[in-house]
Amino acid sequence: MSKSKPNKIFVLDTSVILHDNDVINSFDEHSVAIPITVLEELDTFKRGNNVKNFEARQFIRKIDFLSKNNSLQNWISLGKDKGMFKVVFNGPDAAHLDDLLDHNLADNRILSAALTLQKEENKSKVILVTKDVNLRLKAKAMNLTAEDYETGKIKNIQELYTGKAIFENLSSDIIKQIKEKGILNDLSVIESNKVNNQFYIFKNGKLSTLAFYNGIKNRIEKVKEKEAYGIKPRSAGQSFVQHAMLNNDIKLITIQGVAGTGKTLLALAYSLEQSKKFKQIILARPIVPLSNKDIGFLPGDIDDKIGPYMEPLWDNLSFIKDQFPVNDKRYKYINKLINDEKILITPLAYIRGRSISNAIFIIDEAQNLTPHEVKTIITRAGENCKIIFTGDINQIDTPYLDEKSNGLSYIIDRLKGQEIFAHITLNNVERSELANIANDLL
Repeated sequence: MSKSKPNKIFVLDTSVILHDNDVINSFDEHSVAIPITVLEELDTFKRGNNVKNFEARQFIRKIDFLSKNNSLQNWISLGKDKGMFKVVFNGPDAAHLDDLLDHNLADNRILSAALTLQKEENKSKVILVTKDVNLRLKAKAMNLTAEDYETGKIKNIQELYTGKAIFENLSSDIIKQIKEKGILNDLSVIESNKVNNQFYIFKNGKLSTLAFYNGIKNRIEKVKEKEAYGIKPRSAGQSFVQHAMLNNDIKLITIQGVAGTGKTLLALAYSLEQSKKFKQIILARPIVPLSNKDIGFLPGDIDDKIGPYMEPLWDNLSFIKDQFPVNDKRYKYINKLINDEKILITPLAYIRGRSISNAIFIIDEAQNLTPHEVKTIITRAGENCKIIFTGDINQIDTPYLDEKSNGLSYIIDRLKGQEIFAHITLNNVERSELANIANDLL
């Protein structure tokens, strides 16, 4: 090495790079090793329009830029106050790996590279970093330290922001003032829990009201119920979603809740209510193939392949349309929006690279996105853009994310209290009695 040996060397697995292409800059003054097998695996991911393909390409470009005029077999500086990096190779004598594991598996070759490095750099602590739980277990079984990638993870998921607070036994006079006048300038009632764009349930016995703290105007406002395209809030949480959707000052909304709480339906209905303020309503969701099979295995052309993944979004739109007879002007208006592509339902990968302006952008199943992905999406927002992320952090379909590391949890945790951000956690299942039973008991 050109510097003294680092205290720690972090060995990266492919799963971590596909999670965050900037992972190489996440270890402060410590150094990073990239097994040659990881580069081989990234080569298989570099083509395509999915998020993992983008992450692979970006990482490869970073390594190419950093390694100009340098051999990747030598330690290369990552910059001022950073560590170093290099590519490492698996060795046949690393803890007799060839005798213990199937060396034809990529994971085992990555393990071999890490074990070889541990032997060569015996004055440093070598740590394998991977999102793959099973690979961490195999590493630990071979006396190699292994960790999950912690950048972007929520420390305490039990304390994740819900966007609302309940105040019991509040003065009945205050509740009546909010109900009758619609505003309250006395903020002392929420001083213990005052957060920009937070919602409140104020109670005193049977007397109650729903309220909202407007940080821009620095006052408490009444939350009024309003129907949109036949959809009316059925709970306090749904009323909060409606209020946030119709608030022009709020540009970014997250809605978290289990299946059946009405997340996507409400977002779509209140987007339609504002359709004349925007040029387009875009509904998108990440494609997460079931049973770990790529959509290429499905029959038909590309529309046939992605159709099943987009069907839940079409179901919500059909439900709204079905509130009206076919000759109703609202039914016809929705059809016109669809035909004119003013309503666009698409896989998330299809809008990568676009700058989204004059649009309401709803991203469904956001719990299947990484923190880096949601940051990329938000940074695409142009003028007159409203972005809504919906999802359930307890129903993650990708193997390398969990309730602490997914993009939806990340936004909720990091953006709490921002003037243009609001979050609502929905708890009540409104879909049907059957859905309630399943959610509660199964």
